[in-house]
Amino acid sequence: MRRSDEPIYWGLFGAGGMVVAMLLPVIVLITGLLVPMGIMDVETMSYERVLEFASSWWGACILLVIIALPIWHGMHRIYHGLHDLGIHTTKLHHYVFYGFAFLVSAITVGLLMVLVFQ
Repeated sequence: MRRSDEPIYWGLFGAGGMVVAMLLPVIVLITGLLVPMGIMDVETMSYERVLEFASSWWGACILLVIIALPIWHGMHRIYHGLHDLGIHTTKLHHYVFYGFAFLVSAITVGLLMVLVFQ
């Protein structure tokens, strides 16, 4: 019997769904409404402060979670949504969707490591 790697993808899917449901609305509220409308100080989202946040190890971890996990969630949803559309997935689909999520995650880690260790 062959072992499945599907539990890993379901775990990343669930974690990404939690981020999308709980954190992204707050981020959209702050960056899309409160700061542009002047309710929050514009200096809150200045380039220098955001760069300082992204350059710290904990800020980089938070940004990694906010960027990578929703990508895994979306790719997993699309991969399994193809079945609902009548498209039967193959190993090629598996590698394309999860490979894309891995590529985005790896690029994000690389860019954040450059910021942190700069």
